[in-house]
Amino acid sequence: MESPKRGALLIFTILALSAIIGGLVGPSLKATAAGADDLQDSIKSFARVLTLVQQNYAEPIDVDKLVYDGAIPGALHMLDPHSYFFDPRQFAKLMEDQRGNYYGVGMRIAPEGDHTVVLSPMMDSPAGRAGIKPGDVITKIDGTAIAGMDSTKVADMLKGPRGTVVNITLSRVGWDKPVVVNVTRDEIPQPALDYAGLVRPGIGYAHLTTFAAEDSAAQLAAAMKKMDFQHLDGFVLDLRGNPGGLITQAIAVSDMFLDKDQLVVSHKGRASSEHRYYSLRGTGGYSVPIVVLMNGGSASASEIVAGAIQDHDRGLITGTQSFGKGLVQTQMPLSDGTAMLLTTAHYFTPSGRLIQRDYKDISLYDYEYSPKPPANPEVKLTDSGRKVLGGGGITPDVPDAAPRFDSFQELLYARNVFYPFDVGVGEFTRYFMGKRPTITKDFDVDDAVLKQFYAFLDQEKIHYTPEEISKNLDWLKGQIKREVFTSAFNVDAGARISVENDAQVSKAVELLPQAKALYVDAKKIVAERMAAQPQLQPRR
Repeated sequence: MESPKRGALLIFTILALSAIIGGLVGPSLKATAAGADDLQDSIKSFARVLTLVQQNYAEPIDVDKLVYDGAIPGALHMLDPHSYFFDPRQFAKLMEDQRGNYYGVGMRIAPEGDHTVVLSPMMDSPAGRAGIKPGDVITKIDGTAIAGMDSTKVADMLKGPRGTVVNITLSRVGWDKPVVVNVTRDEIPQPALDYAGLVRPGIGYAHLTTFAAEDSAAQLAAAMKKMDFQHLDGFVLDLRGNPGGLITQAIAVSDMFLDKDQLVVSHKGRASSEHRYYSLRGTGGYSVPIVVLMNGGSASASEIVAGAIQDHDRGLITGTQSFGKGLVQTQMPLSDGTAMLLTTAHYFTPSGRLIQRDYKDISLYDYEYSPKPPANPEVKLTDSGRKVLGGGGITPDVPDAAPRFDSFQELLYARNVFYPFDVGVGEFTRYFMGKRPTITKDFDVDDAVLKQFYAFLDQEKIHYTPEEISKNLDWLKGQIKREVFTSAFNVDAGARISVENDAQVSKAVELLPQAKALYVDAKKIVAERMAAQPQLQPRR
């Protein structure tokens, strides 16, 4: 006999699939009688299949898993790559990300073999104040050994009510005995910014990594205020690797750079009329030149911001082609703590471009990892009349690909000598910091440090030639300094070193005068056009 829980789950699944197949509320009311009959037949067929599987499959089955991980996600994936179903755990994590905070110790962790390693404590976190360092291996939590434990479960053990204490035992390179710390849990903000500050005198920079937090725009605004944005000579907004998030945050960020009452984005769906979103406050008349950095990991809300800046000639886009996601997902809470993200509309940049890449008749793998430019991209015009392309992401005004790693650099990453992202450190830094050197803000990678580096490579039997060292010397020094600063101070200090040595950031800075000229010329062209057509009235 079917349990009440499974019976409720079956009803929930049928209702969810009904919504997917027939549309939500409005569209379903428009269904024809024949369409309604087809829908009911499909629901009955699905219910029969699920019942037969449950009763007759060769092995016992987990109906929850079959539905949560199979039926509903499978149905959504038939629609498009971005409609998504969240089980209770995933939905709780989504809500946590959107709220922008949680209660815990505040450190990034990752699996490394059978161990869980600290990538880095977050800025101003309880973990950092307790002395936990990048590269520490967590061995016990409140006396429970965690070797072989899933890192998600480890993260859950570290979270808890504010003010409670968790006892963490760590293994650290260079220390004979375990390091034991008591950490008092606190509210942990989720940073939307990787690093923000001046990269040159008068030149501001901010790497916005997500729009998922409800205060993403507020975090950026606070950073801009701190660097006195209104009086800068130029500003680089780095959206590389930013996968997007909330459309409200994209609009709020765009509002910081556009003139008042300029169109930011519009969206329209089968069941909804067109919605147009405008900048409400604007820059207040300040015309600081803007350059936006993007790459293939920049998507969704990132493309809304970049598209608005590009279409209004407010600044230049550099880097590489963005991902190409122009679908609007509506978050729909369901029963049992689950939720669905359903594509309900397409969004368009101010010039009318649809950014979404083609996803029909190609595999999900090719869509995600092997994007191809559209065969016939749509052509639109910016405010000043420049041609811009749609249908395949944001095309940079000035393409600038990131330098490719050579074989020696790839070897050092593969052997974990260096960590490939700014949030962690590799094996050499653990080895070097394990000797407990005195590190000040004046630290530089001199011959003595390099001697220890070569000794480490020899110890690990990593082959190198004098030519490889000579060719990569500046890169090696930059990597070592970034990781040492991350370990000795914090992630923010390490990220600053990374930005200083970033060739794409340097290119973006070089483009600021060109961005300024573009904006000045565009305003002149628009003013002349308006003067020639006095009958046009501003939006009210």
